Amino acid sequence: MTFLPSRLAMNTLAMSTLALGALFPIAASAQASAQASAQAGPTAPVFTPGKLSPTQEVARGVLKELVEINTSVSTGNITNGALAMAKRFRAAGIPDSDIFIGGPRPERHNVVARLRGKNPAGRKPLLLLAHLDVVEALKADWSPDLDPFVFTEKEGYYYARGVADDKAMAAIFVANLLRMKAEGWRPDRDIIVALTSDEESGPFNGVDWLVTNHRDLVDAGLVINEGGGGVLRNGQPLFNTIQLAQKVVANFTLHVTNRGGHSSVPRDDNAITSLADALSKVGRYHFPVRMSDVTRQFFTETAKQETPAMGRAMRALVANPADAAAAAIIAADEKYSSMLRTTCVATMLSGGHATNALPQLAEANINCRMYPTDAPDDVRRALETAIGDTAVKVLVKSQRANSPAAALSAEISQPVAQVTKELFGNIPIIPTMSTGANDSRFFLTLGVPAYGVSGLFSDPSVDARAHGRDERMGIKSFFEGQEFLYRMTKLLTTNPPTIP
Repeated sequence: MTFLPSRLAMNTLAMSTLALGALFPIAASAQASAQASAQAGPTAPVFTPGKLSPTQEVARGVLKELVEINTSVSTGNITNGALAMAKRFRAAGIPDSDIFIGGPRPERHNVVARLRGKNPAGRKPLLLLAHLDVVEALKADWSPDLDPFVFTEKEGYYYARGVADDKAMAAIFVANLLRMKAEGWRPDRDIIVALTSDEESGPFNGVDWLVTNHRDLVDAGLVINEGGGGVLRNGQPLFNTIQLAQKVVANFTLHVTNRGGHSSVPRDDNAITSLADALSKVGRYHFPVRMSDVTRQFFTETAKQETPAMGRAMRALVANPADAAAAAIIAADEKYSSMLRTTCVATMLSGGHATNALPQLAEANINCRMYPTDAPDDVRRALETAIGDTAVKVLVKSQRANSPAAALSAEISQPVAQVTKELFGNIPIIPTMSTGANDSRFFLTLGVPAYGVSGLFSDPSVDARAHGRDERMGIKSFFEGQEFLYRMTKLLTTNPPTIP
């Protein structure tokens, strides 16, 4: 693999691609240099169905082990997953002094492992971050032939809870670290793998705990995390992404009280009915369209890959965010809709205390994914206005702090461009904002660059199943992602050549 020469080509081209805007000149140069690479197209396929390489067998085994350990936030045990991975690290020859297991509660432990580098340039470590916890899943909710905590291979996919979010990346990071250790390869900077707890809104976030109590274990110069990935269309790679920003999570409670009474004497003022009316209004309400530097660049570049009608709508909205017609076209596609604005959706519901009594209390949880420029109080007031009923109280239940967007530097954009070119050919790399949220925020707040990059490709029209029924990961995509992250990790931990 011709890693270092491509870096030189990218540096040369960086000066000639400023037309894409001052914020993203490096992204443009990375794409241009990838297209100018000496290679005519992607390298030979890294995955052959039914013929896994030894390193792929390891990755598959790690993924199977992880998804069959129930690490769900409420009913699982995350420590069991951490212990299983620590056992693999030890078996590979990583010394106990470079493996840490710990957390705030016995069932909420994190595992951190380090592959020591030569460090001649003194660069701080590369941190590979993934979370072990998953959202709850009930077998009754899944297809009859699937169990969320049984690893199932079917028709070109791996099925299980967490196979996409986020145990695929966790398994890949573990398998790749084991591969590098077995190869006897020593990076120029340390590589840290941190597998953590409670990213999925649990009460004991592992990254927060590590940063607060053991900063030295995760003190890195650059972080690679979930949040970015590639998009497939008709089975072919369309574009790859680097996540730079994310929405902000807030939960609001719609709270309705009533004096109640006997159900045989109903009244017009009913707590459940009032709540139902409020939920209907929230469901129909659309927050104003917003544009940030990251999403403006995303829609500008994605417009070039989209259908003519969608491309025109994206360009029109970038030019004028108040263009309602353009916004309506984009919003009709759910993979783009949530990138346009703050969104609020009902996720949990409770009410009443007896089958034969008028309800005295009814509540619903509203989960909002706020645009980084929107303030929680403004969102709360917008919900109150949309509901228009003083009997329904809108209470702030929880809210996370905002975090800055990552600056797209050559250190990350160049390796991503090179490996994307090698594996997937001439496709663009587009900065993006995650409509969810992840633990990169803790590092971004500290001023540490953290990026969502995975090399895992999927088709959002059929594969957007994280947190839902029959979660799955394409087998081909999994192993391509493994190779992508292996090559990129080596590039990120190899010092650039010294130019006389």
